[in-house]
Amino acid sequence: MQGLNYKCPKCSNTAYETGEFRAPGGFWSKIFDVQGRRFSTVTCTRCKYTEIFKAESSMLGNIFDLFTN
Repeated sequence: MQGLNYKCPKCSNTAYETGEFRAPGGFWSKIFDVQGRRFSTVTCTRCKYTEIFKAESSMLGNIFDLFTN
């Protein structure tokens, strides 16, 4: 997400920070504690308004979650 031409919709600031988090998906991902859905965030550095975008999950990331949780 770096190199993003970002302008905050609330305060028009152009400085931002990016982040990522994972959330559980369906039944089996909850049973095995695998975080099946990945999201990217863009947060305005001035007003802290945050937008969330759904990202692609990789099989390797899911396997890593299975063994580290």
